[in-house]
Amino acid sequence: MPDEQAADERTAGGRAAGGGAAGPGGAQGLRAEQRAATRRALLAEGRRRFAEDGYHGVVLAEVARAVGVTKGAAYHHFESKAGLFRAVVAEVQGELGDRVAAAADEQTDPWEQLRAGCRAFLAAGSDPAVRRIVLVDAPTVLGWAEWRALDEESSARHLTEALEGLVEAGIVTEQPVEPLARLLSGAMNEAALWLARGDSATSATALERTVAALDGLLAGIRRAGA
Repeated sequence: MPDEQAADERTAGGRAAGGGAAGPGGAQGLRAEQRAATRRALLAEGRRRFAEDGYHGVVLAEVARAVGVTKGAAYHHFESKAGLFRAVVAEVQGELGDRVAAAADEQTDPWEQLRAGCRAFLAAGSDPAVRRIVLVDAPTVLGWAEWRALDEESSARHLTEALEGLVEAGIVTEQPVEPLARLLSGAMNEAALWLARGDSATSATALERTVAALDGLLAGIRRAGA
């Protein structure tokens, strides 16, 4: 990395890490901490700006300047604005998956866990970062295939695991889980995209109606009497 970028890394890293002492690795460990701190700072600032201004309204040089590094340092970490955006999407998607899992874990009944996780996924669109970054910009900026791959690594994985457990428990009619998970995931992604692009004044009502429709859809896969 050029000297100028290295200096920027030291400056941003010292600020983000609070100027702490070097770790067990000595100078090499300190440089690694500084690089990690710079990356975190760029991610946080990029996330804030992507959520507020949208992908096309963000300039990578301005993100770098805001955290006290050069544009070259930002390119060193992410290669491009698209690279920074991809990293931000992955971070927000991961948090969304954690949110879905946490909502499901609050329930003890397996069926209610499925319903709670699905509701949490749909409700997440009210979060400005999820709405603008993941639901509005990511499908067009990254392309549908990459966006779906990130979704499968996060919330869609929890859906598949929940359905597998329900089929094994006899609560959901025995059937191949993979196509069922993709059908439900596709329906919820479409609903979430629709909610994200809706009028904020009616979003609460739209969410309630969508959740009610989802409950009807889920009831159709539950085994009678289970």
